[in-house]
Amino acid sequence: MRPKISESLLVCCKLYISEARNSFVIESIERAAKQNNVIVVNKFVDEIYNRTSYTLVAHSSTNSLLDTIPLQNAVTDMVKTALDMIDLRLHEGTHPRLGVVDHILFHPLGTSTLDKAAELCKSIAANIGRLLEVPIYLYGAAHSDGRTLDSIRRDLGYFQPNSDGRQWIGDPNTDISFVKPDEGPLEVDPSKGLITIGASPWVGSCNVPIHSEDIELVKNIARSISEKGGGLPSVQAIGVEHAKGSCEVACYLLDLDRVRAGQVQTEVERVCSELGVTVGKVYLTDFLPEEITNLYAKAIESCFAERI
Repeated sequence: MRPKISESLLVCCKLYISEARNSFVIESIERAAKQNNVIVVNKFVDEIYNRTSYTLVAHSSTNSLLDTIPLQNAVTDMVKTALDMIDLRLHEGTHPRLGVVDHILFHPLGTSTLDKAAELCKSIAANIGRLLEVPIYLYGAAHSDGRTLDSIRRDLGYFQPNSDGRQWIGDPNTDISFVKPDEGPLEVDPSKGLITIGASPWVGSCNVPIHSEDIELVKNIARSISEKGGGLPSVQAIGVEHAKGSCEVACYLLDLDRVRAGQVQTEVERVCSELGVTVGKVYLTDFLPEEITNLYAKAIESCFAERI
């Protein structure tokens, strides 16, 4: 019987891997999801950042975690594949990272709830921490105190590059002795690093190219447009190097009802015009929630049509 997506409890998982230059590794990680019959609705590969993100969607008919076993298995298998095939000590890129699998985030979609996303998040975190022996830090609705992602990243030194060339190279030598993991071992394997895993309402992500090599200037621009710096509400932003001769302002949009990518573009242009710096066109690194739901529905329809 054809599933009714509009009546489904949908859960979206975004998984960020510290690899983008080895296509065999990227395809192997994606294959781990598909072998569990979980649909990958988006894959964003950035070779300069040396970072790839996957967006997975699954649906269920009840609030039971048993209905999400395929998604749990898919995420666990993707993480295992990444840890088996990537050595963080050999990795380098211009984007911050703390582990081979740097970040996993769960969102409710459709008629699902944040509580369900958080429960799923905690279940997967426990499995990964125990089975794959990697320290796990929970945040958002999955953490008892609602700890934020940026706060745990700051505590763990995420935003500090470990080379003079503004690159993150090899083992970040993260000291976790003063910030105990929520799951997994109390020591970091330098070949694996650690993983932050959280659940939250939808978080959008977009990048704005800045035509300048002055990373300190771009970091100041990012700070000025972020909510923390007195800029746009619900926006978090960092400045990072990107292509040769340019940098980017990379943003998290925590509330799309308040601020979307177009408003970020306008504000960055305003700030940069005062500094005499030119700006490229903002781009999203993932689809919007309604687009993801539609893509998932089309994929389900396609699978259904192949069976009849």
